[in-house]
Amino acid sequence: MKKLPIGIQTFAKIRDPEENYVYIDKTNVISELVNSGSYYFLSRPRRFGKSVLLSTLAELFSANKALFSGLYIEDKWDWQKSYPVIRISFGSGQFNTKALLDDAIFENLKANYGKLNLHYDASLSMRSSFINLIKQSSQQYQEKVVILIDEYDKPILDHITEPDLARFNRDILKGFYSTIKDLDECIKFVMITGVSKFAKMNLFSGLNNLQDISINQNYGTLCGYTHAQVAETFAEHLQGVDMDKLQQWYNGYNYFADPIYNPFDILLFIANNKEYKNYWWGTGNPSFLIDKLKEQNYYLPDVQNFVADDIVLDTFDVDKIDLVALLWQTGYLTFADKWEGFNGMQYRLKVPNKEVQQSLNTLFIEYLTHQGPQLRVNQQVLYQSLVDAKFDDLKSALSALFASIPYNNYANKIIANYEGYYASVVYTYLASLGLPMVAEDVTSKGRIDLTLHFPDKIFIIEFKVDQAEKALAQIKAKNYQEKYLNQGKTIYLLGINFSSVEKNISDFEWQAV
Repeated sequence: MKKLPIGIQTFAKIRDPEENYVYIDKTNVISELVNSGSYYFLSRPRRFGKSVLLSTLAELFSANKALFSGLYIEDKWDWQKSYPVIRISFGSGQFNTKALLDDAIFENLKANYGKLNLHYDASLSMRSSFINLIKQSSQQYQEKVVILIDEYDKPILDHITEPDLARFNRDILKGFYSTIKDLDECIKFVMITGVSKFAKMNLFSGLNNLQDISINQNYGTLCGYTHAQVAETFAEHLQGVDMDKLQQWYNGYNYFADPIYNPFDILLFIANNKEYKNYWWGTGNPSFLIDKLKEQNYYLPDVQNFVADDIVLDTFDVDKIDLVALLWQTGYLTFADKWEGFNGMQYRLKVPNKEVQQSLNTLFIEYLTHQGPQLRVNQQVLYQSLVDAKFDDLKSALSALFASIPYNNYANKIIANYEGYYASVVYTYLASLGLPMVAEDVTSKGRIDLTLHFPDKIFIIEFKVDQAEKALAQIKAKNYQEKYLNQGKTIYLLGINFSSVEKNISDFEWQAV
């Protein structure tokens, strides 16, 4: 059985026969990429295989044929020709001072001079050194140069909550990257990857021919694993696994080709005895997202139905961070579909899978309530009250939730008499349990605030603020339950009223149908 390439970002090591690692062949898509253009930009969430992609390109342009034995591209590439490859990466290191970022750039340059057997002149400025590296490489090897830049945006993203430092790092990188634009005659191929589309057009100003392939369906599977690839390549590892459940947990990232898995999830799932856990989520620190969610008074169920256009998706800079773009680019949202609107393409976004859905909602509840470890206990009480249809316990669990929200979370940030806020908190709490639900559930008589589905029962829930006894009355008056009468399940109608003064439940009525 082949080994799992966990943490291996070097194509040569993965393809070494003695190492015997699993590899999913991406060279069919890579072949189309290198034959269709010369300057590319690709954004993908963290842990998506961007570094392995660039390593593969480096070996391909270096004409290391042995590494591609048996792969799609083996008989479709001119192995007689190799090119000097310059690799720049900001994947490691700290960038919290100008000196540290400068040092990282110079270390990258110095390493490339050494690898290409060129003379490194320490007296040159950053820009002059990069220009010299490109020109010297082309002259020495009598070929145009390949430039591969990995995690181009990390020095900025690492300090997204420190605008002054993020802005400072952005300006340094802009000066560095702008070097490329004046040396087209020396350049064969450029590939730039990162998590965000951080001021892409600003950082790479002048590179008018830089193609953004982030949502180009031709390259939608360039990084990540499709379900077919997982089922075939990891067949031995996945014996006995419910493949539908695997898809629900980890598949669902959509770039308008086949839906894909984050490779990190699949590899860790197998390595950890095929236990369903939040592997990808656990590698990041998305707390800065929560600041943005709260800052914009945003209604959480809307995360399932964001609609954005190209302008919004490309709007992402230190001074202008759009929430939708942030959630999409960092992997917490993905595409559901697209259509042509009156002013260009429109995109509907969704949460990609169960891992992200549960994690995002749990994080929000933890941040909102400051419950910490106690949250797990309260979640279990809430879950059991729903399973057993014990409404006194359900009311107590929800009341405890709202009682745990600090008062300052309401002041100047959240409108206390806005029923959408209370619905949002309940929705998030329930979603953190992984329960199937529908927010704003459409019926012929109107919209149900929240519908919650169990195998043997359905909860139809309506929320009100300062309108005692009206929530349940509305459900009954509009006959919301009619939509589900033929499913053979017990239906519970639940009306919850909140007090804008007490910031908690003031009226709780239910009825079985």
